[in-house]
Amino acid sequence: MILTQCAVCATELGLSLGKKCGRCSTRYCGAECQKQHWEEGGHDKLCKKIKKAGGAEQFHANKRYTETVAVAVEKCADDTKGQTCYICTQALHWKTKEGLVRGCSCRGTAGFAHVSCLAEQAKILLAEALENNLGDKTLDERWCRWHSCSLCEQNYHGVVTCALGWACWKTYLGRPEDDWARGAAMTRLGNGLHDAEHHEDALAVREAEFSITRRVGASGIDILVSQTNLANSYHALGRMEQALQLERGVYYDSLRLLGEEDGDTIRSANNYASSLVDLQRFEEAKSLLRKTIPVARRVLGDDNILTLKMRWYYAGALYTDPGATLDDLREAVTTLEDTERTARRVLGGAHPTTSEIEMSLRHARAALRAHETPPPRADATDARGD
Repeated sequence: MILTQCAVCATELGLSLGKKCGRCSTRYCGAECQKQHWEEGGHDKLCKKIKKAGGAEQFHANKRYTETVAVAVEKCADDTKGQTCYICTQALHWKTKEGLVRGCSCRGTAGFAHVSCLAEQAKILLAEALENNLGDKTLDERWCRWHSCSLCEQNYHGVVTCALGWACWKTYLGRPEDDWARGAAMTRLGNGLHDAEHHEDALAVREAEFSITRRVGASGIDILVSQTNLANSYHALGRMEQALQLERGVYYDSLRLLGEEDGDTIRSANNYASSLVDLQRFEEAKSLLRKTIPVARRVLGDDNILTLKMRWYYAGALYTDPGATLDDLREAVTTLEDTERTARRVLGGAHPTTSEIEMSLRHARAALRAHETPPPRADATDARGD
């Protein structure tokens, strides 16, 4: 459940409190709000429409999907002008009349698509894999179509990720709570909201995800994923100590359950290090990253975005530390120069991660210049002389 508030007064209801409309399942804190909504809030006119759409949760997801697609299309308008969808070959979607997006790492004339086409492609590919029992590896690869481009194989970002998150959630939300696709869709929605910086909404989704994961008796690994997602929302909202506590536990549990070379363990180390840097616990962050970056480079490769982020965070820990030495600053600049070149080649100059690495490089160079420039002599005379 993503609708966790009373439709009238916004009282927080969690996953089970309050009551629902018997016809459409709209949630209320009590009979008074339900009566007010029917008589004054227009629910008498909407109730049948909501029921026909599949209930309040489905109606809400459909509405949010349409809204976020419009936002994504507008955000991408300059980039997509004069282009066509690589899936349906049209500029406007034949049914929804929506425009195009990109939001990946494709360049030139590649990668333009309608969110509806991307969602339908992902849905069909996954259904085919399930129907033909193609195995977990194929399922995982096809699930990636909900968040990564099939052409450049990089994740979508920003508002495009958010639109695809709502597309994924509205596709699978009607399944049972313990269905893996429903759980994965909730994760995808939370990640999309996070990527579009709707952090309060993302937190609500991730709290619901974590609660459901525990209630249905999910595996230890699935619970670690839910905890990671929750920690990411705490981090984004500035609740750093809560984030750090969760991230520390996830990292050490991942080491124990999965080993240091598993992708989820590497990701958990990255999240833990990021919080350590933000809390200015630089020595701990540097120690962790010096141990983990070689593993990431060996297992994932230098071109992987997670490896790039880990090297970026490591350089940040070096140059933002008030006790940074000249050697630290030089290492930070060298690391960022190499990371920026790789990010620009792999992700493209317009990708937000590339832009953030470039900004860090400017700051590191400024810190290095300031450290290398000797302070003016107290007895220096005016260059013009008197």
